[in-house]
Amino acid sequence: MSPVEHPHLYGLDASFLQPFEAFFLEQNTLNAFKQMQAAAAQEGIAINICSAHRNFDKQLTIWNAKACGKRTLLDINNQPLDFTSLSKDQLMQAILLWSALPGSSRHHWGTDIDVFDLNTISRDKLRLTTDEYQSGGPCHRLFLWLREYAQQFGFYFPYQQHLSGVSPEPWHISYYPVSNDFLAQYDSQQLVKVIEFADIELKPQILNKLEYLVEHYVRFVAPAPD
Repeated sequence: MSPVEHPHLYGLDASFLQPFEAFFLEQNTLNAFKQMQAAAAQEGIAINICSAHRNFDKQLTIWNAKACGKRTLLDINNQPLDFTSLSKDQLMQAILLWSALPGSSRHHWGTDIDVFDLNTISRDKLRLTTDEYQSGGPCHRLFLWLREYAQQFGFYFPYQQHLSGVSPEPWHISYYPVSNDFLAQYDSQQLVKVIEFADIELKPQILNKLEYLVEHYVRFVAPAPD
């Protein structure tokens, strides 16, 4: 039995999701994505998904591996960090640079997806770095198309420069007619229960700063279109 209300908001329930290729999406998000994908195809752009729903356990595995030094930690410039030189608070902040706290990822919701242009780069060569979506990058045309037309299908970029706690992600789009509702329902006190219940590394550090983490990484996102 889940210890929280609305467990789908924290990655603990995927029963509402629909399968699509190798992924799972919220039903309205899936319908809108298919329409957008078809429209982009008319322009020679093959919008494909490289990441969609991730459950709590998957995010927890990533978090614990980084917290235990079993996965490489990178700084803001993508340079490796010395795991042994970090305090526990520094370690938590280092993980949060590139990985969401389990229970706080928008990818738990099935409304948020990472996309690329399969006509210009293969999935195995994709690194999901900003340069791939900037001028000269293989996904730049996709980014420009999304910036122009994604809103018509209900999608937008939640992570933008100076408008979000998370660094800009030009590959990450959100179906805001549903994700806005999920964000409004999100409750930091429910996340406290999730973290207390979980076998998660750095638990004292997380709980000590949880309100800040939710405000900065969950609630501080670019405003969705009207």
